[in-house]
Amino acid sequence: MMPKHHPSDALLVAYGSGSLGEALSLAVATHLARCPLCRAAAAEIDALGGALLEELAPEPLAADALSSLFARIDAPDGWMRRDAAPVRLPAPNPCRALDGAALLPEPLRSYVGPGMDQRWQRIAPGVRRIEVMPRTARGGTAHLLRIAPGTALPHHGHGGTELTLVFAGSYADELGRYTAGDIAEADGETRHQPIADSHEDCICLIATDAPLRFTGLVGRLMQPFIGL
Repeated sequence: MMPKHHPSDALLVAYGSGSLGEALSLAVATHLARCPLCRAAAAEIDALGGALLEELAPEPLAADALSSLFARIDAPDGWMRRDAAPVRLPAPNPCRALDGAALLPEPLRSYVGPGMDQRWQRIAPGVRRIEVMPRTARGGTAHLLRIAPGTALPHHGHGGTELTLVFAGSYADELGRYTAGDIAEADGETRHQPIADSHEDCICLIATDAPLRFTGLVGRLMQPFIGL
């Protein structure tokens, strides 16, 4: 089934330019794996970006350009450290299709790994979670949620961008209804309360680049356990 909700053009441009953190990039890349329309749009954006780069006049490098680059890499708060752990890249998973992870497309399947059915942790009545990626300062965080039919998550806002990618079941909130393959994009202006609204569990990926902002007492009390 073709998805009905897609990433915005601005999000695809940010993905193509490499400016998204790892968690948001993972959500977009996983959606692209299932959506030919967005793959075509992303390819056009990449081609346009390449054409623009080719039209730029070359600029001469400063005499200390190389040493300045290494200094930025080695700085304690630099954008990259040569001794930092490498970012995990999607890789083939030899244990694929042995459990519920079979419903997940790459690259997410490699992040989740085998034994998915035995790893769901109950975090609230009707809500279970698998941590896909722990939160980092620049990478964000990502979790799989499994929400029982009729269960409502706490009402919340966002400190940044939140992407929700649905794999099974469906949910609805103040912005619409989302089924398998759909991706929902929320930002700092969005306030909503997702509710699983089909007869089967809603399984979805939640990726954020900043913590959620729960508006009620129950949500705030649950936040340390939810991890979002």
